Amino acid sequence: MQDLLRTFLRNRKAAIGLTIVLAYVLIALVAPLIAPFDPIARVGRPHQAPSAEHWLGTTRMGRDVFSQLIWGTRTSLMVGIVAGLIVTAIGTFIGITAAYFGGLVDDVLNFFTNVVLVLPQLPLLLVLAAFLGQVGPWAIALIIGLTSWAWGARVTRAQAMSLKTRDFIQASAMIGEPTWRMILVEMLPNLLSIIGFNFIGSVIFTIITEATLEFLGLGSPLALSWGTMLYNAQTASAIMVGGWWEVLAPCGAIVLIGIGLSLMNFGVDEIANPRMRTLGNVAKALRIEKRLLRQRMQEANQ
Repeated sequence: MQDLLRTFLRNRKAAIGLTIVLAYVLIALVAPLIAPFDPIARVGRPHQAPSAEHWLGTTRMGRDVFSQLIWGTRTSLMVGIVAGLIVTAIGTFIGITAAYFGGLVDDVLNFFTNVVLVLPQLPLLLVLAAFLGQVGPWAIALIIGLTSWAWGARVTRAQAMSLKTRDFIQASAMIGEPTWRMILVEMLPNLLSIIGFNFIGSVIFTIITEATLEFLGLGSPLALSWGTMLYNAQTASAIMVGGWWEVLAPCGAIVLIGIGLSLMNFGVDEIANPRMRTLGNVAKALRIEKRLLRQRMQEANQ
């Protein structure tokens, strides 16, 4: 694990992405300390432009946008992480189980995975959310987690099927190791890269989907998140009256967390994929060669 973490941090994309994500996590943890105002209290004039007192302006109700953004980070990040954990846990369990046992177990689990895969994702979420009424953040995380695991299960199964034919797995089976040890000790550690890839991708998908559902008015109006900020800005016609900051703040937060998670995803892919790692080393060698050639030309001119 130490070698894996060291390799991860040496990757520039992964390190930058991790820094962005950790900054969001820190903001979510210390939200009560750094938010200057109560996010639901009226502290200014309606649609007040950004100023020294209100860094990101105010809403139609006179609420501080910056304070809402800080508290919304806690909710949106919580939904993304919880749903990502659910998606990753279900997908990993089904993928490894189907690959290891094979036969009828693989056929049944593969059938259910295919059924979930062919269901249209966003329309299904819209129908479930509309059927349940205005749902809270925990319910949204649960709905997304229970309906979005199929792709991760398919990828994990394919990787586990390839891993199952390796010599050390065959040797462990021949000496009679129990099933739980074969899965947890022999196979699972070798799937950490694909599991991390699935988790990061699921968090990105969940944050965007949660914001979409709440923007459409299917979330709880009492919950404070980036999605509800966008919904309130829409209902208040913020753009029409010139309150662009009410839309820009949550959109910017979603874009930035998406960039951070995507950079982490790219870093995991480069670390886990030998071809990507080789291409990265070749590109680095070419840059060094060009730099040395430029220095030699400058020395020759002098």
